[in-house]
Formats: sequence, structure tokens, C-alpha cells
Amino acid sequence: MLHLNLLQVFISVAENSSFTLAGSEMHRTQSAISMKIKRLEEILGVPVFERSGKSIELTKEGAIFLTHSRRILQLVDEAMSAVGAVRKSNVVRLGCVEDYAVRTIPKILVDFWVEHPDVHIEMGTGDSASLLDRLGDDFDVVLAEHPLNSGEGEVVCTDSLVWGASANHSPHLQEPIPVAFRSQGALERQWACSALNAAGRPWRLACLSAGIGTLQTAVDAGLAVGVFKASTLAGALNRLTPADNFPQLPDVEMALHVMNDGFSQPSIMQLVKKLRESLQRPQLAAAHE
Repeated sequence: MLHLNLLQVFISVAENSSFTLAGSEMHRTQSAISMKIKRLEEILGVPVFERSGKSIELTKEGAIFLTHSRRILQLVDEAMSAVGAVRKSNVVRLGCVEDYAVRTIPKILVDFWVEHPDVHIEMGTGDSASLLDRLGDDFDVVLAEHPLNSGEGEVVCTDSLVWGASANHSPHLQEPIPVAFRSQGALERQWACSALNAAGRPWRLACLSAGIGTLQTAVDAGLAVGVFKASTLAGALNRLTPADNFPQLPDVEMALHVMNDGFSQPSIMQLVKKLRESLQRPQLAAAHE
């Protein structure tokens, strides 16, 4: 499927004649922009840019596609204006990684609604990659997770990845260790597996869950240990540390991403401001120290 975001990235690269400048303009890394262009070229079946050293130029096909891309975006804007649906100022679409959507964001949204009762939030969840792919098409704002110092989005806080286990059972004492992961948490799974292997701890996959709720239930029942962000670790679960012979896991950064024309829309920026202020509060950081 050809998302409008791919057209926006393509036009930005073409107008700037630079992946780096396009990345700065769209608040994405150069590698992220390159991946978008590669995906566009795969969909079209032809290259849209000729690369020679540090310079890039449109191919013949790229020049033709640029003209049509501009017309497509213009027609979309005109169509949305014609039906009075240019993302109504009182509706903001938020995409959020699932664990934060379950444990952290609801209280923030309740407070936001009290402050801005005329603004309605539509929230969807998913993994960071899929949420960002839908930014601009399905979401106005996305809260995503990235490795530290990724350069992606506006970082609002960092969170620690931690091991969690049932307070009433001892799966962490089994050999090999039964481990539960979220199917959407590919990065967390990779880090956890690497950490266990490096520590010489044998392990086995006990549960691969599509959602955070199933994962927490499996861990709470004592079926396995799991990996969670510290600020979202359920109170009924115990945190395992190096003192329990479990390796330290890395931190992640939580970043806000706003669609290109969202910066000029008051309702969107009101939500961004609320998320920024709430997620940066010391008590959130203290919750996982």
C-alpha cells in the first residue's frame, strides 16, 4: 500500500536534493528517510533517484512521479477541506506503544480531557515501527520507543527495561529459565535473549504474547519471567536484578513524533504539550529507579 507519508518523504527529498535535509525537515534520521525511499522504489518497481557520491538527482520516472505526488497531496487536501474534515480541530489521533497505552497514558488523557473538554482523543496501539509508518495517515501524534541516542523524534523520557516475575512463584529459579515475550517487542526480545546468552543463562521460550495483558497474566501465574519497562511493571510482579543472577538490560527512550502539518494545529500541540510535561515529571522517572 502506498501511504501518503511516503509521498511526503519523497517530495521532501526531491525538493531538498538531500536525504539529510529531508530528515531534518521531517524530524527523522537519514537512515529512516532512506528506508522510506527504498520502500517507495520497491512499490513502484523503478528507482526515483540517481545517487552519485553525496549528490542525488531525480530519475526520469522520479520526475514524473514528483509531479503526480504533488497533485495527489493537493487533491487530498482539497477533498478533506471540501467535506470539512481537515482533521477537525477537536479530534486528535494518538498512536502509542501498548504497554504505555495500558499503564501510563490513560491517567494523562483523563487529566488532558479535564483541561480541554472540547478535544477528543482517538487512541490506537501497536509496535513503534508500525505506528510510525501510519503517522500522518492514521495518527497525528505517535509515542514510540527507540534505543538510546537514536535521534528519532522528540525524546520526552527514558525508561529502563527490567525482568519481572511472579511474587508467588519461582520460575526464575528454573533451568532453563522460562521466558515470556511480546510478539510486538522485537527489540526487547533481542536485547533480553542476548543478555541471557552473554550471561551464560540457559533459557527457553515459554510464551509469545500478542498483547501486554496476556504477557502479564502469564508472568503473574508463574509460567515464565518477562521483560517490561520499569514504569509499566505491574505492582503484583517482582523485579529481578543482577542480585537474582539476571543480567542488566538497557534503557530505552520514549519519543513523540508529530505529523508534518500537526505543528500548526492547536489541539494537536496541546496534547503534545500535555504528554511532554507529564512524561517528563520526576515521579515517572522515580518509579523505575
